Amino acid sequence: MLLTVNGEIHEVEGPISILGLIERFGFEAHKVAIERNLEIVPRSTYGATFLSEGDRLEIVHFVGGG
Repeated sequence: MLLTVNGEIHEVEGPISILGLIERFGFEAHKVAIERNLEIVPRSTYGATFLSEGDRLEIVHFVGGG
């Protein structure tokens, strides 16, 4: 299925949850915020929220520093 992630089109094999997608990109779930089709996805639902063809996601990855 085709998904748009941070403005780039990616083809992924479905079904896949938001948590599965995060892991595929190598992120840690507790260090990202996800917007799906212009709505913020609660972190507690990442594993239960499955993506659909054409979904548009924005993934914001938090980094530490000082």
